Amino acid sequence: MSADTKKRVLIIANELSPYTEFTDFAQILNKLAIKTFDSGIEVRVIMPRFGVINERRHRLHEVVRLSGINVIIDKDDYPLIIKVASLPNARLQVYFMDNEDYFKRKAVFRDDQDNFFDDNAERMIFFCKSALETVKKFGWPPHVIHCHGWMTSLIPLYLKTTYKKEPVFGYSKIVYTAQANQFKEKLNPNFMKKALISNEIKEKDLDSYKEGTNTALTIGAGKSADVVVFGSDKMEKKVVDELKPSRYKKVLKYDAGWKEDVTPLLELYKSLTES
Repeated sequence: MSADTKKRVLIIANELSPYTEFTDFAQILNKLAIKTFDSGIEVRVIMPRFGVINERRHRLHEVVRLSGINVIIDKDDYPLIIKVASLPNARLQVYFMDNEDYFKRKAVFRDDQDNFFDDNAERMIFFCKSALETVKKFGWPPHVIHCHGWMTSLIPLYLKTTYKKEPVFGYSKIVYTAQANQFKEKLNPNFMKKALISNEIKEKDLDSYKEGTNTALTIGAGKSADVVVFGSDKMEKKVVDELKPSRYKKVLKYDAGWKEDVTPLLELYKSLTES
């Protein structure tokens, strides 16, 4: 644990009310972020800047001092644009990862014919890598990193491999929200090759992910996390079976009461910042 007495929680999510809402957890995360901040813990949120997010209404603006990062995916460079807004009715900041190729489109995961975007795998890899590179640039070491949503599912693995020796993540505990399936398709066949973002990751590290299904991503992320939070009462049996509590991993089962009172999740954060 750092000698710094300030506690810090980083929430990385592909949904957060009022920007995007795919599940009930978008509002739970909103309440949790605010309550955590109000408890005296520093909180920052990182999410994708999907094209459906209205920049004017939500008062997003580019953070020029953080810009200039290029994210490499399979030898191709993608410029990262970082935007920020203040969460309504709170004094905490939400950082949005943006890129014209991946997030300018006025849709989230599907086109207007309801087809799953062929590059959703690359969009996920870009977002995961962008989020971690941005935290490095912050120089803001989080005690807890809470990853929520399938687009964050590579982050727990990356933190245990590529970013393992980064000082900024030296004492971070990883929480992953396992959700009920958000898509039935498989990610494109290039997914595994492109997810190997460094020599520290071996193909065997991606074994749990290799099917490219929503279920596989959830299990892969959960296996690398320190704590798994079930974000739904409709979890697949395979996920529940694979992500059992152990001496190395804590599992928090879904509680519908979180919609009204997020105190149990805040207590989880507090326990992790003190361990």
